[in-house]
Amino acid sequence: MSSSVDTLHAAASSHTHPPRHPSRPHIDQKNGPLAGLIFICLLATGLLFTGYSLTTDVTEAGGGAGSWVPYLLLGVALLIALGFEFVNGFHDTANAVATVIYTHSLPPNFAVMWSGFFNFLGVLLSSGAVAFGIISLLPVELILQVGSGSGFAMVFALLIAAIMWNLGTWWLGLPASSSHTMIGSILGVGVANALMHGRDGTSGVDWEQAAKVGYSLLLSPLVGFVCAALLLLAMRALVKSKELYEAPAGKTPPPWWIRGLLILTCTGVSFAHGSNDGQKGMGLIMLILVGTVPMAYALNRAMPVDHVTQFVAVSQVTQQSLQKYLEPTVALPADSRKTLSEYVRTRELKPDVVPALAVMVGSIGLQVKEHGSLAKVPQQSVANVRNDMYLAAEAIRFLDKNGATGFDDDTKANLKAFKKQIDDATKFIPLWVKVAVAIALGLGTMVGWKRIVVTVGEKIGKTHLTYAQGASAELVAMLTIGAADIYGLPVSTTHVLSSGVAGTMAANRSGLQLSTIRNLAAAWVLTLPVAILLSGSLYWLFSHLF
Repeated sequence: MSSSVDTLHAAASSHTHPPRHPSRPHIDQKNGPLAGLIFICLLATGLLFTGYSLTTDVTEAGGGAGSWVPYLLLGVALLIALGFEFVNGFHDTANAVATVIYTHSLPPNFAVMWSGFFNFLGVLLSSGAVAFGIISLLPVELILQVGSGSGFAMVFALLIAAIMWNLGTWWLGLPASSSHTMIGSILGVGVANALMHGRDGTSGVDWEQAAKVGYSLLLSPLVGFVCAALLLLAMRALVKSKELYEAPAGKTPPPWWIRGLLILTCTGVSFAHGSNDGQKGMGLIMLILVGTVPMAYALNRAMPVDHVTQFVAVSQVTQQSLQKYLEPTVALPADSRKTLSEYVRTRELKPDVVPALAVMVGSIGLQVKEHGSLAKVPQQSVANVRNDMYLAAEAIRFLDKNGATGFDDDTKANLKAFKKQIDDATKFIPLWVKVAVAIALGLGTMVGWKRIVVTVGEKIGKTHLTYAQGASAELVAMLTIGAADIYGLPVSTTHVLSSGVAGTMAANRSGLQLSTIRNLAAAWVLTLPVAILLSGSLYWLFSHLF
């Protein structure tokens, strides 16, 4: 154990005196006053726009808490959530710019600003699907009571745990994964919450989803290593330009076509990182907003009236479809919400689940019909309506996954249509949330990037990164992350790119710096258990404090 600690400290200290190479880029060049002014202006703009938008939304909704305490907690939680995205920016995005910097395709400071801009665009143009996918991993009882002390303890615990581990690995210059860290933090809260309620710790986690995440995180470094190595070997066989496979001569940029490819892949990785990782902060911010100011954010107040009419019609048809499967011997549950909560938590399909869902679907339709639009739902009813919608949507999702209901095609189609209506009503992200996260991620990209860049560019292989190696690693990272987005699989930008660089070094027979590889492997292996332990401990502490 002590040797591992020594190697980690060695990795940290080596950043003070990195190995010199004639082609080493000028990464120590400081930004001028103009860059500092732009940074401050963007930060102030983001904070002012966030404050103005939040105040306007709450005022227009005509609701809010009578006490100042929820607003204080809201402000602190928003700052922590945006702080996570800021740290995520300089921790993860350094991987995207390392190759263009060390191949002299772009000057360091310009490359960082370029990457930050495309991270910003990636967040703004993201769909939001990943944001709510993250929320579905959290314990159902905490989601339903997110405005309570336990709900705030959950949000604070997982965000602070993720920030602590990200900052620790950044300080040591280790390219660890923010996605990996966030998943571990969520699992830690789930396990701690189950243990604190006298249940088996494993019951607080959706292990099917956790296994899916685990497999993708496990395989992504292997994919990066193997594919980047194979791509480099293929380039060697097909492209005979000798200069592509040698270290840059001085500060000479690569040939125009390889330079264009490197810039393109850097841009693609930055955009993909923003569109994927930025959504994690969005989902948690929406959870915070729903818990503190539900009148403004629990339901999509902007939904047109004609959509509400369609919503009511679909709910009626869906309820009728479900009623065909009610058995005369099974009584309607006295508390449909409790029945569905138990089903969503345990995934155990009991005879009263379908009757409870039929009752809940009808109740939701009646509530929306009674008020005429989501914007007119009274303040005291908003949280309950949203919780009912959440439970119905999750129950439909799990019924569809386990396939044990024997529903006919019409019923399945109706359930799918009703779930889409619910998602439209509850799974929305205001523009100001996207802008705030985009600015935090983009500004983070421009700060503190040097430690990780030096590790990727100088400390994985024993020789300077060549043009072909940089292009191979970056291209594999861009395509892998893009494919993962299409199939909804969480992969790590950090793991794919750093392992891709290692793969090209191995294929090039350049040699690997085993001390760095050991540190990367240690960070990869330790991230999940450390994040689980940190967030679980913080959740226990915050639960007692709140």
